[in-house]
Parts: sequence; C-alpha cells; structure tokens
Amino acid sequence: MESCSAHNRGSSWVAAVPLLPPVTQGRKSNPWQRRAGGFSLSAKNSIPTLVVAGVRSGVGKTTIATGLMAALTARGYRVGPFKAGPDYIDPSYHRIACRVPCRNLDTWLLSPDMVIELFRRAASPRDVAVVEGVMGLYDGHSGLDEKGSTAELAKLLGAPVVLVADASKVARSVAAEVLGYQRFDPGVDIAGVVLNGIAGPGHLEFCKPQVEETTGIPVLGYMPHRQDLSQPERHLGLIPTVEGTVVRDWYRRLTSQVEETIDLDRLMTLASRARLPGSSSQVFPEEPQGPKARIAVAMDRAFSFYYQDSLDLLEAWGAEVVPFSPLEDPELPEGAGGVYIGGGFPEMYVEELSRNTGMIASIRDAAARGIPVYGECGGLMYLGEGLTDFQGALHPMVGLLPVSSSMPGSRLVLGYREVEALADGPLLRRGQRVRGHEFHWSVQDGAPSRGDAAYSVIDQDGRLEGFHSGNVLASYVHLHMASDPSLAPRFVDACSVKEKGRGPVSSTFTRR
Repeated sequence: MESCSAHNRGSSWVAAVPLLPPVTQGRKSNPWQRRAGGFSLSAKNSIPTLVVAGVRSGVGKTTIATGLMAALTARGYRVGPFKAGPDYIDPSYHRIACRVPCRNLDTWLLSPDMVIELFRRAASPRDVAVVEGVMGLYDGHSGLDEKGSTAELAKLLGAPVVLVADASKVARSVAAEVLGYQRFDPGVDIAGVVLNGIAGPGHLEFCKPQVEETTGIPVLGYMPHRQDLSQPERHLGLIPTVEGTVVRDWYRRLTSQVEETIDLDRLMTLASRARLPGSSSQVFPEEPQGPKARIAVAMDRAFSFYYQDSLDLLEAWGAEVVPFSPLEDPELPEGAGGVYIGGGFPEMYVEELSRNTGMIASIRDAAARGIPVYGECGGLMYLGEGLTDFQGALHPMVGLLPVSSSMPGSRLVLGYREVEALADGPLLRRGQRVRGHEFHWSVQDGAPSRGDAAYSVIDQDGRLEGFHSGNVLASYVHLHMASDPSLAPRFVDACSVKEKGRGPVSSTFTRR
C-alpha cells in the first residue's frame, strides 16, 4: 500500500478493525440512483469497473484506491474491491473500506479466462468494482512484455483506468508524464487522472489545465499532502490490518478528503464504460460439494496471507474452513482433517508462537497421525525447527522440517515462480507444474535434497525449493488455488480421508 504523501512503498482474510458504518448524511446527491438488485445494466457483461493505476510504485495509488472504495461505500454503493497482482496486505485495507473481502486478479498466476471468471463471480452482485493496480501501470512479470501488468488486466477486463500521478515536486511536467503513459499503449483506456501531492490551489492550477489540454484526459481530482493519511510500514511494506494498527479515524479522514477533492459522480459515469468479455473457464464446481473435510486454517496476527478465492474454492469443493490461532489457541480445532498455515509475520510474534507449546504439540500430533499439513512462507518458518529473531535469539518452532529460519536475510527475495512437484502430495501430482510467487526476507540454515524437496523451480534452473515428506508439505512459494483447477479438490480429498484409514507420516527428513 502506498501513502498519500507519495513516498511510501509497499505491498488478509480477517480484519482487526471493526467495519465502518455507512455514512450518507451530507453527501452530494448522485445521479446514479440505485435500483433493486443494483444498477440496471444495458448488457449482460456490463459491470461498472474502475482500475486505479499509478505511474510508478509510491505515488499514492493504494491510499487513493482505498479512499475511493470507502467514499463510494459511504454513499451507499455496494463496492467490489480487487487487487492486481499477488499482494496480500493491500487487500486487508480494501476489505475494511468495502466491508467485503478483496479478491486478487493476477494475469501471470492465472489464465485470462480464470481472471474473468473470478472477477465476474465476485463483481456481479456489486454496484461497481474498483481494482487497485500493482507497481506502475505497465510494469509486470518482465520488462519485455505486458504480462502480469495493470495495463494487461485493464484491457482484459475492458475497464477504464484512473491514472494516479505524483505532482508533489513538479507542475507542468506532470502533463508530459501523463502524455507518455497515454501514448505508450493506445489500447489502454486512460479515462481520468488524479493528481497526488498537490500543495494548494495555485499548484493545482499549474498542473490541471496542462494535463487536460495536452492529453484530453480529464483531471478528476487531487489529493493534498497529508501526513495523517500515511500508514506505518516495516520490512515487507505496510502492516496488515489484522494486527490492529489501522484505526477508524484514518478511514474517516480519508473518506472525507476523497469526497472533498475527487469527483465521485464523474468516476461512476466513467465506470459505466467497462465491457467485460465472456470466458469459458470454470474452476468452481457447478454446485458446491457436500461436506467432506474440516481444514484448520491459521488466521491471526502472525498468519493472515490467504487469497480469498483460494478459501472459497476449498469450501466449494467440500471443505469446512475452520480458523485457528497458533498464537492463542491451545490446540488445533476438533476434528481437523487438514492444516493450512499461510504466510504472514511469524517473526514479529516469535516468542508468543514458541511459548504456545500446546499448539506446537497438537500440530506435531496431527502430522504423526497422517493429517496433511501444508505451510507457505511464514508457515514454512513456523513448521521448521526454530526461528531466529531480529535480536539474534533462536526460538523453538514446531520441528516438522529439518531447517531453521532467521531474520533478516541480506536481501529481499521476491518474484514469480513456476514450480514442478517432485513427488505426489496433498496438493500436486509428481511432475505437475504450477505458478506461484515468493516474497520474504528470511533465510534458512539448510537446503532440501532431491529426496525431500517439494519443488523444482523451473524458471530458476531447477533450483530445489521447500520440503515434502508424506503428508507434510511446506515452501516459500505462495500458491493461488485457482492457478490450477485440480489444487483445491485434491487438497480437500487429501484432508477428507477417514482417520482410521490414515497411515503414520512417512517422515524421511534428515538434518543436513
């Protein structure tokens, strides 16, 4: 998430902040009157949509996108929030603004048809969809093409783009920048501009007319310098809202500012230009499957990195998703047939995690009884032997994996990955390939061998990644369950085996 002051960088399923009540008194009247069931759409694929993109990271697009979501929600619109790319943290802010979960749309992780299916499924019941972009408008998987970029996503959704430009240290020059973005790819519908970092009315008059006269693109509003709209950050960017650092007053200040300086009525008119194409994919079953398994999913301040569509897919294929807290609960939920520990910030709560010996014993016992245990990134760190904190102290962890992790590493590891499973497991078949991503500072004191590695990383010369033995699977790579239609049903099936039919874990991990 990026600060309104345009200088912060950054990238959950539950939010610690209470959802905001509607605020409609004193708002401007809106020509888009709500009808029963939402807008009366002229075409089946007409879902009012806006893509909020930045000229680069750090220009304030996350604050502005969140503000637009909150302001439209306060007016009474049912807003569907979306985030381009694989980020987990920004969606936690969007969820509070809109009072519904935010969905990730990633054109590198997912096929075009899959993106459209997930978008339509979540956006159809809403009055308007607001999609926050990732990095700069044209940045994606590589510098050679548009794959994974906000531009590609906007074209795929047939949606207009609202471009956020940083005017904090320029005046007329901002028009040249917007013109360059407009001409770089005429296929992208840049329908409006929001100027961030405006110092006052005089500064706005130096910028707005030049942008509009040079490009023909309307300036829909601006955001001033306001330090009270910034959010605290740490080593992976913003702090997830699940940790309780975001307060209601921040959303109220942001909503009020957006109402005052951005033309929401005009934005809604532009949103009606969107035309979503059809798609042929179907990752969700036609009818939700009957209950098959209880899957315990770690959800607390330490672990909150999950894609909402992944959780929905597990439920659609017959899982009962049961949240639990490795920080506070004494043991796994009763009757859990599988354990899913996603990413997050275990390094910030390492002492509490280590002290909860009851939960550690419960997870060890589940693994010993053959229950599938799956960890991603922070989950991998927790399932290892130990975790060294920022002060150099080593804390015992679950001990299912033959490695320990430490903070911080010498560099940030991030990027998309294509991996191949090296053995049959609870998620993948041997030889099956799937796309994911990494994002971490931590390092490990050991490496997997060919015999116990989870994956071979195809786009990194076959580097061995993660650990897999029997029913235990853990890796730094985050997976989206929609990236392959077989992932969710396979995991649910693995977790649904009756306990009497389970064998003991074939734990062949050896310490190197």
